[in-house]
Amino acid sequence: MKDIKVSEDKEKERMGKIISLLEKNVRSDCALEYTGDPWKLAVMARLSAQCTDLRVNQVSKRLFEVYPDADSMAKADPTALEKLVMPCGLYRVKAANIKKMSEIIAGEYGGKVPCDMEQLLKLPGVGRKIANLIRGDLFGLGGIVADTHCIRICGRLGFYPQTLKDAVKVEKILTPLVPVEKQTDFCHRLVWFGRETCNARNPKCAGCPLSALCAAFTVNKENNKSGQLS
Repeated sequence: MKDIKVSEDKEKERMGKIISLLEKNVRSDCALEYTGDPWKLAVMARLSAQCTDLRVNQVSKRLFEVYPDADSMAKADPTALEKLVMPCGLYRVKAANIKKMSEIIAGEYGGKVPCDMEQLLKLPGVGRKIANLIRGDLFGLGGIVADTHCIRICGRLGFYPQTLKDAVKVEKILTPLVPVEKQTDFCHRLVWFGRETCNARNPKCAGCPLSALCAAFTVNKENNKSGQLS
């Protein structure tokens, strides 16, 4: 048990150094431009599945001009709604989800997005990733948003095997390592870091501020691969 505790302490210490470096080098704003509206964030987060944040931001401008609040979207014509969200992909499922979500928010919560995890998870299309995003960004409750960037980067950093892709397991591993008050910004920074530096296909390892703390970089360097991830 003592060895396990020592290992946990070392991982927390390493994570602390990573967080400090990210804070110095990477922006922390949410990539979804929801203008502070909880309902808009919930809708945009659902649309972002298998779609870029840039595309979601573009589509949402027109979407929210037509449906400015939960009540108006709850009353939306399904076909018209599908047409608006079509560029985001999976448009039939996403349109049905955000319409039903809006019906529940408008009808059961007076147009206000709940902060309770269980209530959020009952909203159509909302899983733990979206729920943690909402709870962290809007209510200051923290939460690890285990999206593709988070899963990929923290796997490369060595906090779990890179083969692990289960978002719930990743959240469980990272939650005790990142202080609650830093979890939201940490996850936002991983999104920007993943886009600009540690991307999926061609990570820019040379000059990366995290290279000295990165398990994958260290292994590749030892294998004489010039420090570049394959």
